[in-house]
Amino acid sequence: MKLYKTSKGILVESKGMFYLISEHWDTLINHNDLHSYLEELSAAAHQLQIEEAEEWVLNYLLPPVGQQEVWAAGVTYLRSRDARIEESLASGGADLYDRVYDAERPELFFKSLPHRVCGHNQTVYIRRDSSWNVPEPECTLFINSDGHIQGYTIGNDMSSRSIEGENALYLPQAKVYQNSAALGPCLYVPAYPLTLSTEILMMITRMGQQRFSDRTTLSQMKRSFTELAEFLYRECDFIHGAFLMTGTCLVPDNGFILQENDRVDITISEIGTLTNMIGYKPVRSSQKIEEKSKLNQL
Repeated sequence: MKLYKTSKGILVESKGMFYLISEHWDTLINHNDLHSYLEELSAAAHQLQIEEAEEWVLNYLLPPVGQQEVWAAGVTYLRSRDARIEESLASGGADLYDRVYDAERPELFFKSLPHRVCGHNQTVYIRRDSSWNVPEPECTLFINSDGHIQGYTIGNDMSSRSIEGENALYLPQAKVYQNSAALGPCLYVPAYPLTLSTEILMMITRMGQQRFSDRTTLSQMKRSFTELAEFLYRECDFIHGAFLMTGTCLVPDNGFILQENDRVDITISEIGTLTNMIGYKPVRSSQKIEEKSKLNQL
């Protein structure tokens, strides 16, 4: 089953049919055994015509997040470890990533508050003060307030590799900024957990030309989803639940740098495709005045 959050209401897609759910998003998704609960709701819910439901998804779709924080895990795939080592060689921090890959404790970090999360077909940002920006496609868990995984979505963990590579202590600036996280297009709520054969694909296009394409499966992860969720909830309470990006191994070659107007498509077959355009955060008026003043002084 798939849950779509739209500005016109919440839709459940089940067996090709769409049903309108009247509950509040945060209350709805925070159930235990969410799949069974959605089946019960759908049986008594108003059924929308397919054409109308598809129009809602096309024109009114929101990211599948309410008041939930978004967290992320790092270095959960071997390729991700290697990429972090490569970017950190000059700063002398390369061994940090090697050690955390083999450690009992995973790397977990805060990623985004809900108001900074983008959805499907929205623009994610690259930092102006970073020379090396990349997307990171990640299977993302929704974990309810009891710490149980209830669903999955697609995540784009936008990252400034040059900033993190300069100093590992700069990780928050490399990862946490306006529009640096995207989730969508839906919350996938299956009867059974995703299997290790589940594929993740990413394609990046520039001016209509493919610049990067690769795929992997969840079997390449070193850590399990339940392990990551358990560590996140050890000393934190999330009254509305939380989203957890679980890491990536689809890392573009070192020579690839995202540019404005690039398009990133991330697909997980059971969930769908999350599409984002690349842009910059608009410059504030005060910044423009400051920059103009500096130019006048030259």
